[in-house]
Amino acid sequence: MSHVENRSLLYPQITQFDLKNLCNLWMRNLTVLLFALASVTAQTPAPATQSGTITGRVVNESGQPMANASIMLYPVGFMQQPHNGTVTDRDGKFQISGLEPRSYRITAWLSSYAPFISSTIYRVGDSVNVTLRKGGVITGTVTSQTGEPVVGVPVHARMIRGDVQLAVPFSVFPLERTTDDRGVYRLYGLRAGTYLVWAGGGSGGYSSDIDAFDEFVPTYSPASTRDTATEITIHAGEEVSNVDIHFRGEPGHIISGRAIQPGSAQPLGFFLNLTAVGKNKADWTTPQPDDGRGFVFRGVDDGDYDLTAVTWAKDGLGGAIASRRIKVSGADVTGIELTVEPLATVSGRIVLEESNKSECTDKQRPSFAEILVSASQHESQSSNYHPFLAFVLKGPAAVDANGNVSVKNLTPGRYFFMPEFEAKYWYLQSITLPPATPGAKTLVDATRSWTTLKSGDRISGLTITLAQGAASLSGKVEGDISFVYLIPAEKERAEDALRFFGAAIGPDVKVALNSIPPGSYWVLVKSSGEGAATTKLRMPDQKELRASFRREAEAAKTAIDLKPCQHLTNFPLKLN
Repeated sequence: MSHVENRSLLYPQITQFDLKNLCNLWMRNLTVLLFALASVTAQTPAPATQSGTITGRVVNESGQPMANASIMLYPVGFMQQPHNGTVTDRDGKFQISGLEPRSYRITAWLSSYAPFISSTIYRVGDSVNVTLRKGGVITGTVTSQTGEPVVGVPVHARMIRGDVQLAVPFSVFPLERTTDDRGVYRLYGLRAGTYLVWAGGGSGGYSSDIDAFDEFVPTYSPASTRDTATEITIHAGEEVSNVDIHFRGEPGHIISGRAIQPGSAQPLGFFLNLTAVGKNKADWTTPQPDDGRGFVFRGVDDGDYDLTAVTWAKDGLGGAIASRRIKVSGADVTGIELTVEPLATVSGRIVLEESNKSECTDKQRPSFAEILVSASQHESQSSNYHPFLAFVLKGPAAVDANGNVSVKNLTPGRYFFMPEFEAKYWYLQSITLPPATPGAKTLVDATRSWTTLKSGDRISGLTITLAQGAASLSGKVEGDISFVYLIPAEKERAEDALRFFGAAIGPDVKVALNSIPPGSYWVLVKSSGEGAATTKLRMPDQKELRASFRREAEAAKTAIDLKPCQHLTNFPLKLN
């Protein structure tokens, strides 16, 4: 059986991969670089100050070691090549050394196994346990309308829903194989989930390569357009056969044009995405190098589409963006000009405030290089950007060795900023911005109101203060409890959003709350069905939710006093 070269880093069919040449594969294999961008925002890294090691072990579902599994680390928070990877030894063990003290995600893969992408962020010194699960298989035949086998046609699969929450959008899992001389295809190494499968068309991958079937409209299994495509659900290790496709061979249309950035500073090129409006959202992706050729999408059916262009430069994807709704109706759409507008940037610094409490002496300080800052957009604001592109643009920003941070690639809208750090005895004390009115001296409390950004805004002076003296609490629950909240008991703290904490109960029926400012709190426990509050509780427009929780907690009368740098264990948690 003949296969084309896999265009996705997630499904390599080799156990060794020349990672040093990764960036040189941009034009031939755009997906490789896009996945490297999947959890980053464009930003130049700070120089390394020290090095370290991450170790781990890869096993299968039976606990047997997996030799020759490929491992790669991706720094989170800035545009950089992934760290040179490695492969596991005969005992399934791996070690990657020479690492900067940063936050990393880990990927692991082995032919015929579903790729592993960590939802957890790892740091230097961590030991990682990875379980690879046997991948699913989808197989079938592609025949013409007269029943003849269609030879050499690319068959594509895209996950549209997964069985677990992933750290990256499902759309980073495209897969392609060509049919053999019998018209048979076999897609393997699939993660458990629900897929769409189609043959032909120019929407198969993230590559600029052209094949003989790009001019045709994609034919979805069994013989459908994207709106009526059959969804195929597959479980780990399962094979779904007879997913046959009757290739319609309908010529498609072309959408072409050029993306433009005004001004003298020109990017290296543009990343173009075309996403169909409506069910299943078929999409095409292509690069536009800065060589005057523009962009071309082939095999496009009649319908409405959202066309988006994003710049890429030496420091990564982003910086400027443009989007337009395109209608295709019986003819090619050519001569399009997309003029990108600059995205917003908010920059500032992390401030560490030491404590003079004796119990906090010699407690570990946060490492600037391991702190991430995210900008969350208000939930009422939605965009038509492809989910993967939206994910890249809103990725977290890393803090440099001096505590400086720049959150880039922010589309117009309202934002809320939040740091992520690992120092157990430190807590988030405040987030401020300079006053909006010239000459005013009072800082803006960025936790009490959303920060509104316009295209091209360059806002400086974001100050995130972390204070030493945090307490922590852990305990085992009794009864039907799904969520635990800490609500400030002191009246003067009643409207301080950073004093509200929530956590879900883990599968071990335990809960842990960390980085808590010292003080008096009410403990509030809730049963299932009320978990959305854990993500909304600190949002600027959730004042009434916080007040409601505080009334409930005060009535429950379960109080607790937490002292600086106290670690409280075995705290009893039960329904009131």
